[in-house]
Amino acid sequence: MNMPLQAPPLGSAAHKIVTLLEQRTGQHLDVGRAWRIDSALQPMLRERGLSSLDELVARIAAGGRCEEGLADLVVDALLNQETSFFRDAGVLDLVLTAAMDMVAEAPRRLRIWSAACSTGQEPLSLAMLFSEAQERSGLPLPEIRATDISARALARARAGRYTQFEIQRGLSIRRMMAWFEVREEYWEAKAELRYRLLFAQQNLMSDPMPSGKFDIVLCRNVLMYLSPAARSQVLNRIAGVLRPGGLLVLGAGETVIGHTEALVPSECYRGLYRLAAH
Repeated sequence: MNMPLQAPPLGSAAHKIVTLLEQRTGQHLDVGRAWRIDSALQPMLRERGLSSLDELVARIAAGGRCEEGLADLVVDALLNQETSFFRDAGVLDLVLTAAMDMVAEAPRRLRIWSAACSTGQEPLSLAMLFSEAQERSGLPLPEIRATDISARALARARAGRYTQFEIQRGLSIRRMMAWFEVREEYWEAKAELRYRLLFAQQNLMSDPMPSGKFDIVLCRNVLMYLSPAARSQVLNRIAGVLRPGGLLVLGAGETVIGHTEALVPSECYRGLYRLAAH
């Protein structure tokens, strides 16, 4: 009888790095995904002349001015920044439909938050979508805030510069030509699009939440990496900044069920979530 293969246990240094990641971000890296540690941190080891994860962990533990921020760089390198333009386009179309319904019910400028925005493709997609809707129907442009825990990802998002490979993932030729300009080997989002976004660094677990209430919050493909306790904490914090009638958008494989009583599935917009009635 063949026994199922099991991933080898984490070494001491890898275990400390996994613990650091979870303490800082709430993300849990299980044994089956531990291969990401070596692949993500090898460039940092080479850059600093370190021969092993043990040396890296020792350097972090030693602290000192020369290694200030090293732990943050390790965490940043381990974050999954997978994203693309108009990812799950049908979901973004549903967001636009919900926004139009909200404005029709109570005309105003909506507030939208793209949480864990990575390198900026999601908020830029929203900006394009709402700009096009304004041209067609006069829908007021919303305030779009975009946050991420990674300073490196945010720097790229603010710059709005993407490679040929990145720009082709999810963008039609029409949108590429309408909203981006070629800058040497990159495609750069036009200033009129970038200036419609407000970026800020944000740790969903511990940093103060953005001020005010939001009509729509997108927090897609984040919960799947969090421990159960962290999922509940993040969902409850997001519920605290949703206005009555507001909506939460999660990734396709994510749900609020079993993680919070503050949010429930929306009856009007399939796959989205609203505040629970009290």
